[in-house]
Amino acid sequence: MRQLPSHGLYVLTDCDNYGGNQFLEKTEAILESGIAMLQHRNKKDSADVRLEQAKKLQHLCRQYDVPLIINDDIELAKKIHADGIHLGSNDLPCAEARIQSGTGHIIGISCYNSLARAINAESDGADYVAFGSFYPSTTKPDAVSADLELLQSAKKHIKLPIVAIGGITPENAKPLLQAGSDFLAVSRAIYRVENPAGEVKKFNQLF
Repeated sequence: MRQLPSHGLYVLTDCDNYGGNQFLEKTEAILESGIAMLQHRNKKDSADVRLEQAKKLQHLCRQYDVPLIINDDIELAKKIHADGIHLGSNDLPCAEARIQSGTGHIIGISCYNSLARAINAESDGADYVAFGSFYPSTTKPDAVSADLELLQSAKKHIKLPIVAIGGITPENAKPLLQAGSDFLAVSRAIYRVENPAGEVKKFNQLF
């Protein structure tokens, strides 16, 4: 089981626009370019398709020594021996997820714009918390907004690593790191460009 890195680029898979071999080839190119973590999120395909896809992703992540986090599906995470699970407000509670997954798995919690939720997540055994959206996001256009003051306040009140998400690009990311974010979570900014490796390099240079 891989450990949570200290910082870096956290890429979320884009299964809405890519599938099959194209998705796997695109993802392998991203993994090869040097990211910190990969979160797999697939809400549209059948359970069998998602299982087969996740198995292939786990193989790739092991090949490139990148932790694989499964979004909102602890059973899938357990079946493929993923490195962790990411949970939102409508998902399994963090404390219950820790009981089911055990101590070895990474658990991340979406906290949106709520410092109180992050404090509770830390108490419940989470390994990292995510705030956002910090910028307008085409992936989740209805997401709640978060600001830099939230990151600064979170850094003072919790000890967990902090992930910033929402509309992040290499051009607008620096203030988020300066305010206290340890990870930058992106999807569209990496998947929907001609040269993913070049964009990953731009992000990595910010850390």
